[in-house]
Amino acid sequence: MGKSKAKRFRRPPFSPAGDRKQPGGEAEGGEASPAAELLEKLQHPSADVREFACASISKLLQQKQTIPAFVQRDVVRCLGPMLLDQRLAVRETAAGALRNLSACGGFDVCDDMVTKDVMTPLVALLKECQAGLEENNDSVKETKDANKNYIEDIANEAVNLLWNVCECNSTAVSVFNREGCLTLVLQFLKRFRTNVDLAIAVASCLQAVTEDNPDLLSSFDASTHQVLEMVLVSSDKTMEHVLLRALVAGVLWNIKSTLPSGGQASTVNAILKTLSECLAVDAGEVVIRMKAEETERLKTLAEPGTEENGGGLGVNEDEEMEETPQKPVKGKADVSDLLPSSKQELKQVTALLLAQQTALEIIVNMCCNEEPSDDEWEELSSSDESDAFLDNSYEEGGKLMSPLCLSAEVHTALMNHLVPKKILEKTAFPSSAAVDICEHSPSWKPLIKKLNMVQYRALTCLHSILLVSDVDCLGGAPVLQSLAQHLSQLIFSQPEFSKQTEFLEAVTSALRALLQMMASNNIPQCTTPEQLMTLCEAGIQSDNIGVRVNVVSILGIAGSVLSKLEDTVETLKMIGKFLLEVATKDLSLVVAGEALDALFDVFADGKEAERAAEQIKLLPSLKEFQPVFRLRMRKEGKGQYSTDQLCVLDNVKLNLRRFIAYLGKLERKQ
Repeated sequence: MGKSKAKRFRRPPFSPAGDRKQPGGEAEGGEASPAAELLEKLQHPSADVREFACASISKLLQQKQTIPAFVQRDVVRCLGPMLLDQRLAVRETAAGALRNLSACGGFDVCDDMVTKDVMTPLVALLKECQAGLEENNDSVKETKDANKNYIEDIANEAVNLLWNVCECNSTAVSVFNREGCLTLVLQFLKRFRTNVDLAIAVASCLQAVTEDNPDLLSSFDASTHQVLEMVLVSSDKTMEHVLLRALVAGVLWNIKSTLPSGGQASTVNAILKTLSECLAVDAGEVVIRMKAEETERLKTLAEPGTEENGGGLGVNEDEEMEETPQKPVKGKADVSDLLPSSKQELKQVTALLLAQQTALEIIVNMCCNEEPSDDEWEELSSSDESDAFLDNSYEEGGKLMSPLCLSAEVHTALMNHLVPKKILEKTAFPSSAAVDICEHSPSWKPLIKKLNMVQYRALTCLHSILLVSDVDCLGGAPVLQSLAQHLSQLIFSQPEFSKQTEFLEAVTSALRALLQMMASNNIPQCTTPEQLMTLCEAGIQSDNIGVRVNVVSILGIAGSVLSKLEDTVETLKMIGKFLLEVATKDLSLVVAGEALDALFDVFADGKEAERAAEQIKLLPSLKEFQPVFRLRMRKEGKGQYSTDQLCVLDNVKLNLRRFIAYLGKLERKQ
């Protein structure tokens, strides 16, 4: 304990969707379930009836409360054959319905879908889409035909469904590997200039299936690398293409071990160049500009005699954008591909914000050198409870060593493309003008959460950069002191910062890593003890264990620095009392262990620390608490905490015994 641990991100959640043609008049989830009637209509001889049934099911499956009724009636086996229906429109709506089921139903539903063999018709559909596109060469052109391209639209729904089930189910990933789905989806990716939505779905799917999938890596050869690199270096300026390039950068990072050794450095450089360019875009400015463009376009459409794409149907500026159901993992689902053409500017902004979030998450992953299991990632994503990342990163004397996880190629590219500077810029609060615009437009209001999420990810990214960099690399002591002031301003400029859990966890993680670096290099800290106590008193009330661990560690770092200075007894007493209360009263053993570890750091050395420890009666308090801590570890340890956490807690228990002995010796000398 006492050291920050890097957090790694998995792919952002997949998006619920389905076809964009939604019939009206269907029964809502609160009425008698229409599931049986609609599923029966799938067998109707009329293709129009089958299409209507699939579309109705697709819409209903976006309502979570209706899903059990459909699952009980074997919706997967009913819709599966519809993926290969003779009518293309039926295929599209059926794929959209299954996509919604996979996105809104959760892990258990996805597992059930794979068990019910959704992969067999899905793979067959993907193969038919590929064959159909190869036969129809006219569809491959620089400007997309005005008429609906059913094959591409079917492929888009099918790839999104493939992404969803592969995200949740290892058997689906095995089928992806075995059936050569990589070759299929790469053919769709090649169409990125004429169908960027399809390309984004493919890139999202590839980023998911290339994580921790060594069996797939052998399928990547020079031709697949060429396709991915072609997309990465493309110059299309739309925000959807910015998102596409960020996703492809993530894919290339995942498969970097398959690249020729001689070309890895150039590919890493290209990846970070792409991510840097993505982060360089001012999202606030884009919000303001795109909203102005939308207003002007709607004004033009409203003029008499103006017709464009249906004469302004569905272009009400105050129309609510439907909230997207959540996937049972971290974060919100993206809905950019669901927005109608009347929301084209909103779609651009949404794509940019997802691109920047993705870019920051990729950089965080670049800074990680560990490969824990999926369960451990889930633990880290919510609480950052385990703290062993830098245990081996310090030489004698406390000097931070350069961790082995950051290769020379990555380090060089990060610096050459000014990535740390751009990450720091993204840690600022979103533009107030942009937020105000979103606040006053119901359909744009969901963007506020996305703007905030970019800031949270940037703070987490800053934390990771601090863990893998040294002082000189970051610009020296003045830069670190300025950064400490910046983080303090972020915290204390928000009157209710303690209620913003994601922000508080991200900013305290960054501040913790920064203060540790400054302390290890004897750099004066400009954050006052009073400010830190205010932060810690607010943070320790958080329900989030990660926040509580961070603030306790921050106070321990500050106290260890103060213990070496003169006239700090009163401040050390205040810190000691706070940490002792946390150690003895916090409900989490991890937080209690961190508080004990912080006490060891603060009162390990120095005359001021000795005087403060004596005045707060630290020794008798710890003696009284020692058997309680041991009992809690025996009762709560097994089953509630990971192996790594138990190992750390065992170490704390041992250090507690040694520290009590140390304080006893000091007492006897007096």
